[in-house]
Amino acid sequence: MNEFEHDPQTKRNDVIDSGIGFVVSFVFFSLIFVIATVVELVAR
Repeated sequence: MNEFEHDPQTKRNDVIDSGIGFVVSFVFFSLIFVIATVVELVAR
């Protein structure tokens, strides 16, 4: 067994962290898309 697996800093599930990372990146890119769409509509 790996020596670092004996005493991890956090015992939280990695799925939660992965989900949070996915949601944050999804919201970020969605916000960029919305801003670009608004700029395109205003420029018409």
